[in-house]
Amino acid sequence: MMNTFVIGIGGVTNGGKTTLAKNLQKHLPNCSVISQDDFFKPESEIETDKNGFLQYDVLEALNMEKMMSTISGWMESPKHSLVSTDGENAEEIPILIIEGFLLFNYNTRVYEPPDPPGYFDGHVWPMYLKHRREMEDITWEIVYLDGTKSEEDLFSQVYEDLRQELTKQKCLQVTA
Repeated sequence: MMNTFVIGIGGVTNGGKTTLAKNLQKHLPNCSVISQDDFFKPESEIETDKNGFLQYDVLEALNMEKMMSTISGWMESPKHSLVSTDGENAEEIPILIIEGFLLFNYNTRVYEPPDPPGYFDGHVWPMYLKHRREMEDITWEIVYLDGTKSEEDLFSQVYEDLRQELTKQKCLQVTA
């Protein structure tokens, strides 16, 4: 299996994860994106809570086996992005960005169209807190972003962090 670099972007529903992932993909060489939103079960299989809200913000709403299979397939045979960035070439480490709502971030922006009254406070936020508590025991290196910053500021911060980490990875490959 070839050396790869995997990035996880998570946070609350409508928090900007997909936007950040797509912006990073435009600027990073050999970068692919897998979005958790592509793995929701059909609406007929989504449970409804006591308030009548479809329960999309739970793991059971997703076909995680299919998502994991897609990720495993990419890991076995990393696909290279056709995007050319800053003169980078195909020698670059293949990058996979996985983005989804179970990797936690809070954002205070206004949603268009707005959620039904009580949906965010009664369902989305409690589910986010539940999943975040579960993640706090995992020893992965997780960087939490400030969702009140502008899209451009968040992109700049993440992009610079990734460039530094990829440079470190390249140095490790050369010395290995």
